[in-house]
Amino acid sequence: MSFDLPVALAGLALIPLAIIAYVFAQQRRPKYAARFTNVALLAAVVKERPNWRRHLPPVLLLTALAALIVAFARPHMTFAVPKNEATVMLVTDTSGSMMAEDISPNRLEVARDAAKQFADGLPDSVKLGLASFSNTAALNIAPTTDRDQVKAALDSQRPQGGTAMGDGLSIGVEQVREVAELAKERGEGDETPAAIVLLSDGENTSGTAQPLDVADQAKELGVPVYTIALGTPEGTITLQQPGDVVPRTIPVPPDTETLQQIAETTGGRTFDAESPDQLKEIYEDLGARVGTEQEEREVTAAFAGGAVVLLLLGGGLSLRWFGRLV
Repeated sequence: MSFDLPVALAGLALIPLAIIAYVFAQQRRPKYAARFTNVALLAAVVKERPNWRRHLPPVLLLTALAALIVAFARPHMTFAVPKNEATVMLVTDTSGSMMAEDISPNRLEVARDAAKQFADGLPDSVKLGLASFSNTAALNIAPTTDRDQVKAALDSQRPQGGTAMGDGLSIGVEQVREVAELAKERGEGDETPAAIVLLSDGENTSGTAQPLDVADQAKELGVPVYTIALGTPEGTITLQQPGDVVPRTIPVPPDTETLQQIAETTGGRTFDAESPDQLKEIYEDLGARVGTEQEEREVTAAFAGGAVVLLLLGGGLSLRWFGRLV
């Protein structure tokens, strides 16, 4: 929280002084009460002691005073608000290693379900596109606000072949290039309304583009790439090719090092997902990062309004219970 007139906060020093004065006044009450010697008559007149109730109105009024002082300082707070214009490209691995069952039921199904949840969690105004890569890369859906199209494309993905991570990332960069370049022309700098989410479970084995070279292109555009390494180091798949007498078990650990370098190069973040719950939490975090922006707003009215409510409540309770204001 920040303030336009921070010097006004010095008025908060009045609060502890008021508390001390109130406590002192409460300690003096028994001394004066003892001067009324007709205890029987006093008991007949006063049927019920107010106990804690007599302290509540002063507490409310002091809280209202503190809120008014803060309001006078004109406070500002930062809120996460949906981006009016943003484009997010989801680039997902559909190579044969996505059939590994180290994450049940398998990596591809877990990735698909989490991506759908990610799509539903983005603000309606954010455009979402989808690209996938195996031996080759393809644009499945150009950036759109129609979430049903994206989810239908996710359902159509099938695992096969190798991992053309660089080519897949290249498609993602090209889809956000226009948005990023326009943002640069407008001088938005770090506020480029575009981002890429790259999910992969293995090292780059196919295609023509190298992932780190494409990461440099994203960096030049000011587009952050958030990377997700899906799977465990112990993940394996079983293959039986023509000529094999028995099926072969092939280790398929995620390439966390390359994904981390991509994220660091572009100013994004990298995540490791070794379970369905982890992946869903990562996508929730990413949804907040790429779908919202931080905006500072003045909240003077909120503090002033709260103070008025507390003043009315404290005064009203005092009048109702004791027939006087505090």
